[in-house]
Amino acid sequence: MTTDPRSTPDHLAPMPVDLGQGIGIVGAGFIVRDCHLVAYADAGFKVVGITSRTGAGARGVAALRGVPKVFDSVEAMLDDPAVSVVDVAVPPLEQPGVIRRILAHPRRIKGILAQKPLAMTPEEGRGLVEVCEGAGVRLQVNQNMRYDHSVRALKGLLDRGDLGEVVLATIEMRAIPHWMPWAEGGRSLSTYIMSIHHLDTFRYWLGDPIRVLASTRPDPRTRFAHEDGVNLTILEYASGARASSWDDVWSGPSREGAGSESFVRWRVEGTKGLALGSIGWPSWPERVPSTIDYSTILDEGHWHRPRWVQSWFPDAFAGTMAGLLRAIESGSEPDISGRDHLKTLALCEAVLVAGREHRVVTFEGA
Repeated sequence: MTTDPRSTPDHLAPMPVDLGQGIGIVGAGFIVRDCHLVAYADAGFKVVGITSRTGAGARGVAALRGVPKVFDSVEAMLDDPAVSVVDVAVPPLEQPGVIRRILAHPRRIKGILAQKPLAMTPEEGRGLVEVCEGAGVRLQVNQNMRYDHSVRALKGLLDRGDLGEVVLATIEMRAIPHWMPWAEGGRSLSTYIMSIHHLDTFRYWLGDPIRVLASTRPDPRTRFAHEDGVNLTILEYASGARASSWDDVWSGPSREGAGSESFVRWRVEGTKGLALGSIGWPSWPERVPSTIDYSTILDEGHWHRPRWVQSWFPDAFAGTMAGLLRAIESGSEPDISGRDHLKTLALCEAVLVAGREHRVVTFEGA
């Protein structure tokens, strides 16, 4: 067994050389207050100012996190020449309108970081991608689980072939999310809000599947009407690999008096090695790092167990912004571009259809 961090690929996000791009933030909810702004400060990013639907909310977050300016509106923020990148952190039903307001402003910015999902339908998402492309504005989507440190380390192992050909990949979530009020009444609950993390991670690790199987049932604890609560998904790949996610948002009656066991674990089995991981997110607001353990046929039964101090919440949120800043710096596409995200939206839609219609869905991408 080894605990040497050098025994695994780098788990950290590559940073841009230029940290001078001015970031304006739209939204002042907990994800901005406790994740975006904390991660950006640690990374040395330049946050110029913030605006939100309620001025009091923006002022409170600005005071707490040391943001220098509070703007009365999105348009007022865009009037400031110091703002070259906009971080949009609003609910998905509001996000398309905010992005279109940004693009309608006479002063053109360089890039937008949007939350996932970009939109609640693939069709609306495609429209936003096309309008950003037409305006010459780089669009990055905040699929931040790709920058969870164990997820990133595993991607490195796969890319260099340490595990061989993937046979089976699984993600098992037994955790109770906090559904925000905006989630009520939407066309999707778990799939577009929670399962999207795991579906996008499988795309990051393995590429696009060719077939999708899914089963879903409502979550007994969630009182508002919804179709997709507990989601069980199987993805089939042309290579023969299979991937499965078990997104259990019920996780037993722990809030009703029973004992609790919450976790997110993943496992990837290849022809040359095995990797096991845990995701620290269910312990939030305690910062618990994710982990990876792996062993290959060259290790004679021994395990590599690298560890680090960073955790998904909040540290991974620097990675998605860094990807956008690197793209601006190099003149290239962002690593989680809006165009790439359309395939994740299409995969979410395939899961919805497979679960609703009880059939195998052929996945054709965006």
